[in-house]
Amino acid sequence: MNQKRTFGTILTVLGIVGIIIGALAFLGIGGIGLSKMNSIVPFVVGLIFFFAGINLVKATGDRA
Repeated sequence: MNQKRTFGTILTVLGIVGIIIGALAFLGIGGIGLSKMNSIVPFVVGLIFFFAGINLVKATGDRA
């Protein structure tokens, strides 16, 4: 497996986790302890990681 593709997968998973944490904090579920305004930060960072990872996986070609 290619290193870029692996790194893209890791970024995508971290992005999904960030989006979930931001959504849970916004809804006040899970005892994360962030206010509604502070919950935007992990959500936006998660979105950035998610889309960067997806684009990295898509842009990396497979070599046989």
